Amino acid sequence: MSRVQLALRVADLEGSIAFYSKLFGVEPAKRRPGYANFAIAEPPLKLVLLEGETGEPTRMDHLGVEVEDTAQVNAATERLKEAGLATFEENDTTCCYALQDKVWVHGPGSEPWEVYVVKADADALTKQEDSVCCAVGDSADDTTIAAKSCC
Repeated sequence: MSRVQLALRVADLEGSIAFYSKLFGVEPAKRRPGYANFAIAEPPLKLVLLEGETGEPTRMDHLGVEVEDTAQVNAATERLKEAGLATFEENDTTCCYALQDKVWVHGPGSEPWEVYVVKADADALTKQEDSVCCAVGDSADDTTIAAKSCC
């Protein structure tokens, strides 16, 4: 089953967890320092909450589509490339306390989208600082634009 992912950057993580638990009638599927995610069955949604700066309004961090396996990520990658979109692939990357394979694209308003599969749990929010996480490559000039999101 695929589902849409919405990742929000929130100033009040605990308050947001309480609100979304009430709104969707479920508790978080995963909680870690500065992070929570909900696996909502109806509507099918993966809601990710990332702790932001105190006093800042909630904002969209990124969007995604969670799929069941790496073959679906690879198929999405090929489809997006064939459609002429600039893609950036990450395999065996650590994001949001999970080991993932993913492909990134940016929408027309620069909104970051990922198609990803969770392969296993991980102990860290992101990869080590020397690696690129959640970035989108621009095949036209072969540069990489790092997005400010990860998950």
